[in-house]
Amino acid sequence: MKIIDGHVKKMYFFLLALLAAGLLSACGQGSDVLDVPEEVPDAVETTDIGDDRNEEHTVSGRDGEAESEAENGEEAESSAEADELREKFGVHCIPEQTFEVELSEYNGTVWFVPYAPSEEGDFHMQLLQEDKVLTEIEAYVPQMLAGEAFGSLDAVSFYDVNYDGNTDIVLIETYGNTRFAAVYYGFAPEKDDQGFFYLQEQLSEGLTEQVEDLSVSGIREYLSGGKKNGEFSGYQEAYETVGKMCDLESKGEAEYGLLYFDEDDVPELAAGITGYQVSLYSFRDGYIYNLMDHWPYGAMGNAGYEYCPRQNSLRNYNTDYAGAVCYTAYMTMNSSFSMETVAVVETYNFDDVNGNGIPDEDEMESLGKYGVSYIDGREATDEECAALNKGEYEWIEGTLSLKELLAELKR
Repeated sequence: MKIIDGHVKKMYFFLLALLAAGLLSACGQGSDVLDVPEEVPDAVETTDIGDDRNEEHTVSGRDGEAESEAENGEEAESSAEADELREKFGVHCIPEQTFEVELSEYNGTVWFVPYAPSEEGDFHMQLLQEDKVLTEIEAYVPQMLAGEAFGSLDAVSFYDVNYDGNTDIVLIETYGNTRFAAVYYGFAPEKDDQGFFYLQEQLSEGLTEQVEDLSVSGIREYLSGGKKNGEFSGYQEAYETVGKMCDLESKGEAEYGLLYFDEDDVPELAAGITGYQVSLYSFRDGYIYNLMDHWPYGAMGNAGYEYCPRQNSLRNYNTDYAGAVCYTAYMTMNSSFSMETVAVVETYNFDDVNGNGIPDEDEMESLGKYGVSYIDGREATDEECAALNKGEYEWIEGTLSLKELLAELKR
Protein backbone atom coordinates (compact mmCIF):
# COMPACT_ATOMS: atom_id res chain seq x y z
CA MET A 1 0.00 0.00 0.00
CA LYS A 2 1.46 3.35 -1.01
CA ILE A 3 1.55 5.93 1.78
CA ILE A 4 2.34 9.24 0.18
CA ASP A 5 0.55 12.57 0.06
CA GLY A 6 -3.23 12.08 0.57
CA HIS A 7 -2.91 8.42 1.59
CA VAL A 8 -1.17 9.42 4.82
CA LYS A 9 -4.26 10.86 6.50
CA LYS A 10 -6.45 7.81 5.92
CA MET A 11 -3.68 5.49 7.12
CA TYR A 12 -3.29 7.66 10.24
CA PHE A 13 -6.86 6.98 11.31
CA PHE A 14 -6.55 3.29 10.46
CA LEU A 15 -3.45 3.18 12.64
CA LEU A 16 -5.27 4.90 15.49
CA ALA A 17 -8.00 2.28 15.31
CA LEU A 18 -5.45 -0.54 15.48
CA LEU A 19 -3.67 1.07 18.40
CA ALA A 20 -6.92 1.52 20.29
CA ALA A 21 -7.80 -2.13 19.72
CA GLY A 22 -4.34 -3.31 20.74
CA LEU A 23 -3.94 -5.13 17.42
CA LEU A 24 -0.71 -3.51 16.24
CA SER A 25 2.74 -4.35 17.55
CA ALA A 26 5.83 -2.23 16.97
CA CYS A 27 8.24 -3.42 14.33
CA GLY A 28 11.90 -2.73 13.77
CA GLN A 29 12.78 -0.40 10.95
CA GLY A 30 14.36 -1.69 7.84
CA SER A 31 12.18 -4.82 7.54
CA ASP A 32 8.82 -5.04 5.84
CA VAL A 33 5.73 -5.51 7.95
CA LEU A 34 2.80 -7.26 6.39
CA ASP A 35 -0.34 -7.04 6.51
CA VAL A 36 -16.91 24.89 37.44
CA PRO A 37 -17.56 28.69 38.04
CA GLU A 38 -18.55 30.53 34.88
CA GLU A 39 -16.08 32.81 33.15
CA VAL A 40 -16.23 35.18 30.24
CA PRO A 41 -15.89 33.24 26.95
CA ASP A 42 -12.52 33.40 25.21
CA ALA A 43 -12.00 35.32 21.99
CA VAL A 44 -12.55 33.45 18.78
CA GLU A 45 -9.65 33.03 16.38
CA THR A 46 -9.37 31.52 12.95
CA THR A 47 -6.40 30.66 10.79
CA ASP A 48 -6.21 31.20 7.06
CA ILE A 49 -3.79 29.17 4.95
CA GLY A 50 -2.17 29.94 1.67
CA ASP A 51 0.82 32.21 1.34
CA ASP A 52 0.58 33.01 5.05
CA ARG A 53 -0.60 29.60 6.05
CA ASN A 54 0.22 29.90 9.74
CA GLU A 55 -0.86 33.51 10.24
CA GLU A 56 -3.64 33.85 12.78
CA HIS A 57 -6.57 36.20 12.50
CA THR A 58 -8.97 37.13 15.27
CA VAL A 59 -12.63 37.51 14.42
CA SER A 60 -15.23 39.16 16.56
CA GLY A 61 -16.59 36.99 19.33
CA ARG A 62 -19.07 38.00 21.97
CA ASP A 63 -17.63 39.16 25.27
CA GLY A 64 -14.09 38.23 24.24
CA GLU A 65 -11.35 38.40 26.85
CA ALA A 66 -8.20 38.03 24.76
CA GLU A 67 -6.22 40.38 22.55
CA SER A 68 -8.34 42.08 19.90
CA GLU A 69 -11.38 41.26 21.96
CA ALA A 70 -14.86 42.29 20.91
CA GLU A 71 -16.38 45.07 22.96
CA ASN A 72 -19.55 44.37 24.89
CA GLY A 73 -22.68 45.77 23.31
CA GLU A 74 -25.76 47.00 25.06
CA GLU A 75 -27.79 44.28 26.82
CA ALA A 76 -30.76 44.95 24.57
CA GLU A 77 -28.62 44.54 21.47
CA SER A 78 -27.16 41.27 22.80
CA SER A 79 -30.61 39.95 23.61
CA ALA A 80 -31.89 40.86 20.16
CA GLU A 81 -28.92 39.14 18.56
CA ALA A 82 -29.51 36.00 20.65
CA ASP A 83 -33.17 35.94 19.60
CA GLU A 84 -32.15 36.32 15.97
CA LEU A 85 -29.72 33.38 16.21
CA ARG A 86 -32.34 31.19 17.91
CA GLU A 87 -34.78 31.99 15.15
CA LYS A 88 -32.15 31.14 12.53
CA PHE A 89 -30.78 27.94 14.07
CA GLY A 90 -33.45 26.78 16.50
CA VAL A 91 -34.38 27.47 20.11
CA HIS A 92 -31.78 25.02 21.46
CA CYS A 93 -28.74 26.69 19.91
CA ILE A 94 -26.36 28.37 22.36
CA PRO A 95 -26.30 31.90 20.95
CA GLU A 96 -23.42 33.28 23.04
CA GLN A 97 -21.13 30.65 21.52
CA THR A 98 -22.51 30.70 17.97
CA PHE A 99 -20.12 32.27 15.47
CA GLU A 100 -19.76 32.96 11.79
CA VAL A 101 -16.12 32.24 10.98
CA GLU A 102 -13.69 31.41 8.21
CA LEU A 103 -12.13 27.96 8.59
CA SER A 104 -9.32 26.64 6.41
CA GLU A 105 -11.25 23.43 5.80
CA TYR A 106 -14.03 25.20 3.86
CA ASN A 107 -14.42 27.91 1.24
CA GLY A 108 -16.17 31.03 2.49
CA THR A 109 -17.63 31.68 5.91
CA VAL A 110 -19.39 28.99 7.91
CA TRP A 111 -21.48 29.01 11.05
CA PHE A 112 -20.32 27.17 14.15
CA VAL A 113 -23.52 26.33 16.01
CA PRO A 114 -23.58 24.44 19.34
CA TYR A 115 -26.85 22.99 20.63
CA ALA A 116 -27.81 22.47 24.26
CA PRO A 117 -29.27 19.09 25.27
CA SER A 118 -32.96 18.70 24.51
CA GLU A 119 -35.52 16.06 23.72
CA GLU A 120 -33.96 16.04 20.25
CA GLY A 121 -30.56 14.85 21.50
CA ASP A 122 -27.48 15.47 23.61
CA PHE A 123 -25.18 18.47 23.41
CA HIS A 124 -23.63 18.60 19.96
CA MET A 125 -22.26 21.02 17.38
CA GLN A 126 -22.73 21.67 13.69
CA LEU A 127 -20.90 23.56 10.99
CA LEU A 128 -23.35 25.08 8.50
CA GLN A 129 -23.09 27.05 5.29
CA GLU A 130 -26.12 28.53 3.53
CA ASP A 131 -28.42 26.42 5.72
CA LYS A 132 -26.59 23.22 4.71
CA VAL A 133 -25.03 21.10 7.44
CA LEU A 134 -21.40 20.56 6.45
CA THR A 135 -20.52 18.33 9.36
CA GLU A 136 -21.71 17.24 12.79
CA ILE A 137 -19.25 17.44 15.68
CA GLU A 138 -20.12 15.05 18.46
CA ALA A 139 -19.52 16.15 22.02
CA TYR A 140 -16.58 14.73 23.93
CA VAL A 141 -17.29 13.77 27.52
CA PRO A 142 -14.36 12.45 29.58
CA GLN A 143 -14.93 8.97 30.94
CA MET A 144 -14.75 10.26 34.50
CA LEU A 145 -17.75 12.51 33.77
CA ALA A 146 -19.91 9.86 32.14
CA GLY A 147 -23.43 10.28 33.48
CA GLU A 148 -22.91 13.92 34.48
CA ALA A 149 -25.28 16.48 33.01
CA PHE A 150 -24.18 19.11 30.50
CA GLY A 151 -23.58 22.38 32.31
CA SER A 152 -22.26 24.92 29.84
CA LEU A 153 -20.07 25.62 26.86
CA ASP A 154 -17.74 28.18 28.38
CA ALA A 155 -15.37 29.07 25.54
CA VAL A 156 -14.79 28.40 21.84
CA SER A 157 -11.64 29.18 19.89
CA PHE A 158 -10.50 28.47 16.34
CA TYR A 159 -6.77 28.44 15.63
CA ASP A 160 -3.97 26.17 14.41
CA VAL A 161 -3.03 24.24 17.55
CA ASN A 162 -0.65 21.75 15.96
CA TYR A 163 0.98 24.00 13.33
CA ASP A 164 -0.17 22.02 10.30
CA GLY A 165 -1.79 24.99 8.55
CA ASN A 166 -5.34 23.83 9.29
CA THR A 167 -7.80 25.49 11.65
CA ASP A 168 -8.50 23.52 14.82
CA ILE A 169 -11.28 23.88 17.39
CA VAL A 170 -10.65 24.32 21.11
CA LEU A 171 -13.56 24.14 23.56
CA ILE A 172 -13.86 24.65 27.30
CA GLU A 173 -16.91 22.82 28.64
CA THR A 174 -18.54 22.06 31.96
CA TYR A 175 -20.33 18.84 32.82
CA GLY A 176 -21.69 18.66 36.36
CA ASN A 177 -19.31 20.92 38.28
CA THR A 178 -16.19 19.97 36.32
CA ARG A 179 -14.53 21.96 33.56
CA PHE A 180 -12.48 20.32 30.84
CA ALA A 181 -10.85 21.02 27.49
CA ALA A 182 -11.83 19.44 24.18
CA VAL A 183 -9.53 19.83 21.17
CA TYR A 184 -10.50 18.86 17.63
CA TYR A 185 -7.83 18.89 14.92
CA GLY A 186 -8.98 20.09 11.52
CA PHE A 187 -8.10 18.24 8.31
CA ALA A 188 -8.16 19.78 4.86
CA PRO A 189 -10.43 18.30 2.18
CA GLU A 190 -9.07 15.76 -0.30
CA LYS A 191 -10.43 15.77 -3.85
CA ASP A 192 -14.22 15.47 -3.48
CA ASP A 193 -14.13 14.90 0.30
CA GLN A 194 -15.14 17.56 2.80
CA GLY A 195 -12.79 18.87 5.44
CA PHE A 196 -13.47 17.46 8.87
CA PHE A 197 -12.50 17.62 12.55
CA TYR A 198 -11.15 14.78 14.66
CA LEU A 199 -11.17 14.69 18.46
CA GLN A 200 -7.76 14.61 20.16
CA GLU A 201 -8.77 12.75 23.29
CA GLN A 202 -5.33 12.30 24.85
CA LEU A 203 -4.38 15.93 24.24
CA SER A 204 -7.70 17.07 25.70
CA GLU A 205 -7.20 14.93 28.81
CA GLY A 206 -3.64 16.14 29.23
CA LEU A 207 -4.56 19.81 28.96
CA THR A 208 -7.40 19.35 31.44
CA GLU A 209 -5.02 17.74 33.93
CA GLN A 210 -2.05 20.08 33.47
CA VAL A 211 -3.44 23.57 32.81
CA GLU A 212 -4.33 25.36 36.06
CA ASP A 213 -6.10 28.26 34.34
CA LEU A 214 -8.34 26.13 32.16
CA SER A 215 -9.24 28.64 29.48
CA VAL A 216 -8.13 29.08 25.89
CA SER A 217 -5.60 31.72 26.95
CA GLY A 218 -4.48 29.42 29.76
CA ILE A 219 -3.91 26.58 27.29
CA ARG A 220 -1.86 28.82 25.03
CA GLU A 221 0.15 30.06 28.00
CA TYR A 222 0.88 26.48 29.06
CA LEU A 223 1.91 25.25 25.61
CA SER A 224 3.74 28.23 24.14
CA GLY A 225 4.09 30.87 26.86
CA GLY A 226 1.17 32.65 25.22
CA LYS A 227 3.01 33.11 21.93
CA LYS A 228 1.27 32.73 18.61
CA ASN A 229 2.96 31.12 15.64
CA GLY A 230 5.34 33.64 14.10
CA GLU A 231 6.36 35.05 17.50
CA PHE A 232 8.93 32.45 18.54
CA SER A 233 12.40 33.86 19.15
CA GLY A 234 14.24 30.78 17.90
CA TYR A 235 13.93 27.09 17.12
CA GLN A 236 14.72 26.21 20.74
CA GLU A 237 11.63 28.00 22.03
CA ALA A 238 9.52 26.72 19.15
CA TYR A 239 10.52 23.07 19.59
CA GLU A 240 9.94 23.25 23.34
CA THR A 241 6.34 24.18 22.50
CA VAL A 242 6.04 21.31 20.02
CA GLY A 243 7.55 18.90 22.53
CA LYS A 244 4.98 19.80 25.19
CA MET A 245 2.17 19.32 22.70
CA CYS A 246 3.45 15.95 21.45
CA ASP A 247 4.02 14.77 25.01
CA LEU A 248 0.37 15.43 25.84
CA GLU A 249 -0.82 13.87 22.57
CA SER A 250 1.03 10.64 23.33
CA LYS A 251 0.68 10.52 27.13
CA GLY A 252 4.44 10.78 27.46
CA GLU A 253 5.30 8.02 24.98
CA ALA A 254 6.72 10.23 22.22
CA GLU A 255 10.44 10.37 21.54
CA TYR A 256 12.31 13.20 19.86
CA GLY A 257 15.32 13.88 17.69
CA LEU A 258 17.04 16.91 16.14
CA LEU A 259 18.22 16.41 12.57
CA TYR A 260 19.30 18.49 9.59
CA PHE A 261 16.87 17.80 6.76
CA ASP A 262 17.78 20.70 4.46
CA GLU A 263 20.98 22.65 3.93
CA ASP A 264 20.61 25.37 6.58
CA ASP A 265 21.99 25.29 10.12
CA VAL A 266 18.59 25.22 11.82
CA PRO A 267 17.70 21.63 12.76
CA GLU A 268 14.34 20.01 12.20
CA LEU A 269 12.52 18.22 15.02
CA ALA A 270 11.35 14.62 14.69
CA ALA A 271 8.69 13.47 17.16
CA GLY A 272 6.82 10.21 17.30
CA ILE A 273 6.31 6.73 18.69
CA THR A 274 8.90 4.34 17.29
CA GLY A 275 7.38 1.68 15.08
CA TYR A 276 4.03 3.46 14.74
CA GLN A 277 4.16 7.08 13.56
CA VAL A 278 6.45 10.09 13.20
CA SER A 279 6.06 13.84 12.71
CA LEU A 280 8.64 16.33 11.45
CA TYR A 281 8.73 20.04 12.22
CA SER A 282 10.78 22.89 10.79
CA PHE A 283 11.38 26.47 11.96
CA ARG A 284 11.87 29.65 10.00
CA ASP A 285 11.58 33.33 10.93
CA GLY A 286 9.53 32.79 14.08
CA TYR A 287 7.19 30.19 12.55
CA ILE A 288 6.77 26.47 13.22
CA TYR A 289 5.95 24.37 10.15
CA ASN A 290 4.58 20.84 10.32
CA LEU A 291 6.22 18.91 7.48
CA MET A 292 5.03 15.42 8.44
CA ASP A 293 1.95 15.06 10.62
CA HIS A 294 1.76 11.67 12.37
CA TRP A 295 2.86 9.77 9.28
CA PRO A 296 2.22 6.09 10.07
CA TYR A 297 4.54 3.18 9.42
CA GLY A 298 5.33 -0.28 10.78
CA ALA A 299 2.30 -1.88 9.11
CA MET A 300 0.84 -2.38 5.63
CA GLY A 301 4.36 -2.85 4.21
CA ASN A 302 5.61 0.59 5.22
CA ALA A 303 9.11 0.31 6.70
CA GLY A 304 9.46 3.96 7.75
CA TYR A 305 10.87 7.25 6.51
CA GLU A 306 14.48 8.18 5.84
CA TYR A 307 16.26 11.44 5.08
CA CYS A 308 19.59 12.32 3.51
CA PRO A 309 21.23 14.87 5.88
CA ARG A 310 21.26 18.43 4.51
CA GLN A 311 20.07 17.26 1.06
CA ASN A 312 16.34 18.02 1.43
CA SER A 313 15.47 14.47 0.44
CA LEU A 314 13.04 12.00 2.04
CA ARG A 315 12.82 8.35 1.04
CA ASN A 316 10.13 5.82 1.93
CA TYR A 317 10.03 2.11 1.10
CA ASN A 318 6.62 0.49 0.90
CA THR A 319 5.54 -2.96 -0.30
CA ASP A 320 2.50 -4.89 -1.42
CA TYR A 321 1.94 -8.65 -1.77
CA ALA A 322 4.72 -9.75 0.61
CA GLY A 323 7.31 -7.69 -1.26
CA ALA A 324 6.28 -8.68 -4.76
CA VAL A 325 5.65 -5.00 -5.51
CA CYS A 326 7.84 -2.31 -3.95
CA TYR A 327 7.20 1.42 -3.98
CA THR A 328 10.11 3.78 -3.32
CA ALA A 329 8.89 7.35 -2.86
CA TYR A 330 11.18 10.38 -2.90
CA MET A 331 9.96 13.67 -1.47
CA THR A 332 11.34 17.13 -0.84
CA MET A 333 10.37 20.15 1.26
CA ASN A 334 9.13 22.93 -1.01
CA SER A 335 9.21 26.70 -0.47
CA SER A 336 5.80 26.53 1.23
CA PHE A 337 7.19 24.14 3.86
CA SER A 338 5.20 21.17 2.63
CA MET A 339 6.45 17.78 1.49
CA GLU A 340 5.94 17.19 -2.21
CA THR A 341 6.61 14.04 -4.19
CA VAL A 342 9.59 14.10 -6.55
CA ALA A 343 9.12 10.57 -7.90
CA VAL A 344 7.74 7.15 -7.03
CA VAL A 345 9.58 4.12 -8.32
CA GLU A 346 7.31 1.07 -8.69
CA THR A 347 9.33 -2.14 -8.80
CA TYR A 348 7.75 -5.46 -9.77
CA ASN A 349 9.74 -8.42 -8.46
CA PHE A 350 7.81 -10.92 -10.60
CA ASP A 351 6.90 -11.29 -14.23
CA ASP A 352 3.51 -9.57 -14.47
CA VAL A 353 2.48 -11.33 -17.67
CA ASN A 354 -1.13 -10.10 -17.74
CA GLY A 355 -0.22 -6.58 -16.55
CA ASN A 356 -2.74 -6.43 -13.71
CA GLY A 357 -0.15 -5.46 -11.09
CA ILE A 358 -0.96 -8.51 -8.96
CA PRO A 359 1.17 -11.67 -8.60
CA ASP A 360 -1.28 -14.29 -9.85
CA GLU A 361 -0.82 -17.97 -9.10
CA ASP A 362 0.69 -18.77 -12.49
CA GLU A 363 3.20 -15.90 -12.03
CA MET A 364 4.49 -16.88 -8.58
CA GLU A 365 7.29 -19.02 -10.02
CA SER A 366 8.95 -15.84 -11.32
CA LEU A 367 8.88 -14.15 -7.90
CA GLY A 368 12.37 -13.04 -6.95
CA LYS A 369 13.80 -14.04 -10.32
CA TYR A 370 12.57 -11.00 -12.20
CA GLY A 371 12.60 -7.26 -11.66
CA VAL A 372 11.44 -4.20 -13.56
CA SER A 373 10.90 -0.63 -12.33
CA TYR A 374 8.58 2.12 -13.54
CA ILE A 375 8.50 5.89 -12.98
CA ASP A 376 5.32 7.71 -14.04
CA GLY A 377 4.12 4.61 -15.85
CA ARG A 378 7.19 4.16 -18.06
CA GLU A 379 9.95 1.63 -17.59
CA ALA A 380 12.97 3.13 -15.84
CA THR A 381 16.59 2.05 -15.98
CA ASP A 382 18.64 1.17 -12.90
CA GLU A 383 20.64 4.35 -13.49
CA GLU A 384 17.52 6.52 -13.48
CA CYS A 385 16.35 4.98 -10.21
CA ALA A 386 19.78 5.28 -8.59
CA ALA A 387 20.01 8.97 -9.55
CA LEU A 388 17.10 9.76 -7.21
CA ASN A 389 19.23 8.85 -4.20
CA LYS A 390 21.08 11.85 -2.79
CA GLY A 391 23.56 9.96 -0.62
CA GLU A 392 23.45 8.03 2.63
CA TYR A 393 20.01 8.00 4.28
CA GLU A 394 19.13 7.84 7.97
CA TRP A 395 15.84 7.10 9.72
CA ILE A 396 13.59 9.98 10.71
CA GLU A 397 12.98 8.98 14.30
CA GLY A 398 13.34 10.11 17.88
CA THR A 399 15.52 8.66 20.62
CA LEU A 400 15.25 11.40 23.26
CA SER A 401 12.67 11.76 26.00
CA LEU A 402 11.00 15.14 26.40
CA LYS A 403 13.29 15.89 29.35
CA GLU A 404 16.34 15.03 27.28
CA LEU A 405 15.06 17.12 24.35
CA LEU A 406 14.55 20.16 26.56
CA ALA A 407 18.07 19.77 27.95
CA GLU A 408 19.46 19.50 24.40
CA LEU A 409 17.61 22.66 23.35
CA LYS A 410 19.16 24.60 26.25
CA ARG A 411 22.74 23.83 25.19
